[in-house]
Amino acid sequence: MTAVGAASRGKPGATLTIGDVLAHLKADFPDLTISKIRFLEDQGLVQPERTPSGYRKFSAADVSRLKYVLSQQKDHYLPLRVIKDQLDAIDRGLVPAGTTSGGPRVPHVAIAAIEDNAPTADHFRPAPAALRLSREELLNAAGLRKEQLAELEQFGLIAAKPGGHYDDDALSVAKIVADLARFGLEGRHLRAFRSAAEREVGLFSQVVGPMSRQRGSEARARAEETVRELAAASVRLHAALVQIGLREVIGS
Repeated sequence: MTAVGAASRGKPGATLTIGDVLAHLKADFPDLTISKIRFLEDQGLVQPERTPSGYRKFSAADVSRLKYVLSQQKDHYLPLRVIKDQLDAIDRGLVPAGTTSGGPRVPHVAIAAIEDNAPTADHFRPAPAALRLSREELLNAAGLRKEQLAELEQFGLIAAKPGGHYDDDALSVAKIVADLARFGLEGRHLRAFRSAAEREVGLFSQVVGPMSRQRGSEARARAEETVRELAAASVRLHAALVQIGLREVIGS
């Protein structure tokens, strides 16, 4: 994810005035004025915080965002509508569409992280859910058909977030299901996975629950580490039992 996308999600320590911003960007954009900054704000390209008295408070993230907008105008002559679409893609964790390519796409690094974070016998590192994908973007990134996704949603294996988007977790499940589909397995065959996972969550919640109710960052860290260990152990047990069972099938 670009610095614009990463920074624009939160605005800690927003302390710059609009005059400070102008002074900071003026060297790279000599034609920039306070009126232009206000215009970009009116167009929704930057949203600085406001003091109770109405003064703008720009964060480093806001300045980075403004610099991106101005650079796209200066270097690529892009209209604000296109730049706004690019910023929306960046905010959703995507690589924005270029001037000649197709629509925004999931960055390769995000897909690799999702695949790397799949729990294995030796490795389980949950990744933060940062992506916000449309339905079409999820289908393209996972390699699923529309009817496959509808079936997965029907059986509760994937669900859209309240805003209607899909996150890293949905993409992770969708990619695994796409792999299983190569062997003829469909969503209706995978309902047992959902049921088994819910039972494990209920069981492990008895261990993690008391930890999560304790106050302090150390208690939270212990709870998160326990979740990782339980999930990894669960995957190892599941894989061992499946392998044992399949060996018996092959040997019979």
